[in-house]
Amino acid sequence: MFQNLQDRLEKAFDNLKGTGSITDINIASTVKEIRRALVEADVNYKIAKDFTNKVKDKAIGDNVLTSVSPGQQMVKIVNDELAKLMGGEAAEFNTEGAPAIVLMAGLQGSGKTTFSGKLAKFLKETKKKKVLLVACDVYRPAAINQLHVLGEQIKVDVYSELENSNPVLIAQNAIEHATKNKYNLVIVDTAGRLAIDEDMMNEISNIKIALNPNETLFVVDSMTGQDAVNTAKAFNERINFDGVVLTKLDGDSRGGAALSIRSVVDKPIKFISTGEKLDKIDIFYPDRMAQRILGMGDIVSFVERAQQQFDEVEADKLQKKIRKNKFDFNDFHNQLNQLRKMGNIKDLIAMIPGAGKMLKDVEIDEKDFKKMEAIILSMTPHERANPDALDTSRKKRIASGCGMKPEDINRFVKEFNNMKAMLQKMTAMGMGGGGGGKGFRARLPFNK
Repeated sequence: MFQNLQDRLEKAFDNLKGTGSITDINIASTVKEIRRALVEADVNYKIAKDFTNKVKDKAIGDNVLTSVSPGQQMVKIVNDELAKLMGGEAAEFNTEGAPAIVLMAGLQGSGKTTFSGKLAKFLKETKKKKVLLVACDVYRPAAINQLHVLGEQIKVDVYSELENSNPVLIAQNAIEHATKNKYNLVIVDTAGRLAIDEDMMNEISNIKIALNPNETLFVVDSMTGQDAVNTAKAFNERINFDGVVLTKLDGDSRGGAALSIRSVVDKPIKFISTGEKLDKIDIFYPDRMAQRILGMGDIVSFVERAQQQFDEVEADKLQKKIRKNKFDFNDFHNQLNQLRKMGNIKDLIAMIPGAGKMLKDVEIDEKDFKKMEAIILSMTPHERANPDALDTSRKKRIASGCGMKPEDINRFVKEFNNMKAMLQKMTAMGMGGGGGGKGFRARLPFNK
């Protein structure tokens, strides 16, 4: 995510390396490189120029702290201005009502229907809402089928009328159905088009007038860059939406849409989507995104993801096992599964301050986790509970069972023992157990 922009900004800050102070000359050269980086990231030139002018004014007027280098000072200024450019703070999302109504709008191919399913799952789980999905795309039968499939996957009801070709009437009937059956949140998926046209605008406008939704969200493919921004502007002028959803952000190495769209339409980015899986949805935090763009990580989001997956009672049990040197392959397997639930490993590493930069060129293959799992599952229950029982004969049998070589098993066991030793060392240093339990939980991904 935003890798190209991150690399270019790093080069821009290189202008300040080795300098003792911020001067008009090195500010000018740095700001020029930042502007180039933003334009290459598909940020509108006027926005890029306004942004860098603000950075320049801030840098010139800033009192340079003796405890930080000029480069660090400039990174701080750029970070603050990037966060402001993207909205400053997370926007509110109104789900109060009987029922509350969320209307989805966007072009065909933007990921609107999939995101409707993601949002339904997210609000069902985080807000404990009884959600109804509504299929108002009367032009694509596949869209209705897709919504029903998504509903089955996330165990959310879907309302559709196959014999009715009037999306406004379908939406109104759905709200009546939701009220009678005590649904407290309705998400209305509407038709997209291949391009902006008058009929589409009239239709979505009429649906909005009929429903008076709590939230109207414009869903846009972030990979389309400035086209996404221009489309958002056209939609906003017609239906005055409440917020933006950026989809496919994991495939966007430039970042132009995320950086420009707030300035152009003066509406907040409310959610982002970073993959096809139905849990790949996040609230958009401008400050956290700015930190990630600058390679500073996003430890808050990392901890939040961990807290969603890991159980504190189980974590305490695990700590006790580590202290008693009883950490075994069953525990290791459980932690692998929990870590995989948190998301793409490379994305998780990028959230850890400093780690993303250090491991930028390291290939992290998700298949390695499957290999480790295959090794563990090829063991007997006794072997999983007693790692020291693995002799040469057992390792050969395990290798045969998972289709690997004995040296692969030896390498795996060595890595397991190294990790086990590290955990014991951290516990001995007071980062686990007793008064240091909280510190330990804050540092390990398998603890809260």
